[in-house]
Amino acid sequence: MSRPPLARERVLDAFQAILIDDGERTATLAATAEAAGVSKGGLLYHFASRDDLVTGMLERLEALAQEDLTLMASAEEGEVAYFIRTSVMEGDDLDRALIAAARLAQAGFPTAAEMLRQVREAWAAALRPHVRDETALNLLMLVSDGLYYNNALGRVDAETGGLAGPVPTGDDMTALIELVRRATV
Repeated sequence: MSRPPLARERVLDAFQAILIDDGERTATLAATAEAAGVSKGGLLYHFASRDDLVTGMLERLEALAQEDLTLMASAEEGEVAYFIRTSVMEGDDLDRALIAAARLAQAGFPTAAEMLRQVREAWAAALRPHVRDETALNLLMLVSDGLYYNNALGRVDAETGGLAGPVPTGDDMTALIELVRRATV
């Protein structure tokens, strides 16, 4: 697979950053071009409209989620443990794409809400064979949601750029994973 043009990626990065930091209304084509350091014509070369920019960002989210599913399938500690550990935001590309899509969904973009639903269902489908039943899967998904939500309540960590909030780490995270495994497998 060929790598997308650098300018296109800078535009998507800028659009995501504006969505995350300032909200959907501020994420105009002009503001995005300025933040990306490209001319409006340069932006329009890659994205003919704001809808195309939204589509490009959602396609990025879909690709990042697929990469995450691949990592989950090959995780040494297993799918359930991987899923719980990665439910804590680290400010990585997938986290940023999820937050930006959530901002769009909150602003009434049905394509963003649908993409978030598809990503969640893809994670559930990947986890389903590794838990005993649908109730166990629901518990696992809710624990993940809780970790993500609690982490979102935190502050931005200056060192990593990620969010740091009231979530278990180290031995506490390992203990949580073991508890979830006992309850779901």
